[in-house]
Amino acid sequence: MATESEAKLPRRELGSSGLWVSALGLGCMGMSEFYGTNNNDEESIRVIHRAIDLGCDFIDTADMYGLGKNEELVGRALKGRRHQVVLASKFGNVRGPDGAFLGVSGKPSYVRESCEGSLKRIGVETIDLYYQHRVDLETPIEETIGAMSELVRQGKVRYLGMSEAVAGTVRRAHKVHPIAALQSEYSLWERSVEDEILPACRDLGVGFVPYSPLGRGFLTGAFKNPEDVNAPGDNRRNFPRFQGENFQKNLELAKRLENLATRKGCKPCQLALAWLLAQGPDIVPIPGTRRIKYLEENLAALNVKLSSEDIAEIESAVPIEQVVGERYHAHGMKTINR
Repeated sequence: MATESEAKLPRRELGSSGLWVSALGLGCMGMSEFYGTNNNDEESIRVIHRAIDLGCDFIDTADMYGLGKNEELVGRALKGRRHQVVLASKFGNVRGPDGAFLGVSGKPSYVRESCEGSLKRIGVETIDLYYQHRVDLETPIEETIGAMSELVRQGKVRYLGMSEAVAGTVRRAHKVHPIAALQSEYSLWERSVEDEILPACRDLGVGFVPYSPLGRGFLTGAFKNPEDVNAPGDNRRNFPRFQGENFQKNLELAKRLENLATRKGCKPCQLALAWLLAQGPDIVPIPGTRRIKYLEENLAALNVKLSSEDIAEIESAVPIEQVVGERYHAHGMKTINR
């Protein structure tokens, strides 16, 4: 694993856990599923290698992405380079062989089974940061975290994380075993964690890892009309923020961000990530991409410096109360903030 002095990018500690990672990570989900079917494993592996070469050492996957294929992909990319990265994976979303979502499980037996499966698919002996992907309301969080802590004692996992958990759940979990990081959606167009969840994390010394920090691509300026997300296999077309009138209203916000970025001399994605990084030294976003060009653009956000006036101007241009539509479809909304 890269040391703080060897890294080519700024590094951040996840809360007070002692786990240091590059200030921006790489989310690998879209390399295997959800954002279309035109996936190219060899290109994705080149993206992961380029990320590591640039010092981006925080690599994020999960057992549900591509029904395990994403973990296998990451495993192939890490052959001979495992020591250079902080590897994160997740469990908890149960899917059938056909890809159907069957629910959420945090049962201790499922925790153990899932970890063994992830280790085998990735081809490693230890996962650095192991998240509970979604909270199982039918299994006490104490039982789930208790089983996860056994994995730490067995050396199969180094640190524990959670995803889309509310403040009270994180506090309960933290009493059983220290939680290194909470991964939940956070961006200019999704700021609900600021009210209670982020303060609780800071109170406990839990780092925060925003996923979809670019609004699933919306904040990059890539989308001009709803048809841009109509490709087969692109789940974004099912999300309310990408549909009909909601799309058009949200597009106005994206255009404002784009105008600010032009004035700042950077790209919209860089301005959005710079804003997020400025929210605190415990924030480590994990933007995903399948292209080296976009990886390099994202990482260049670390060179964008924002004054307090810049931050205020960005937040005024993209006020959260003007974002319209839920962030998931109805089924997905039932699995978050638990």
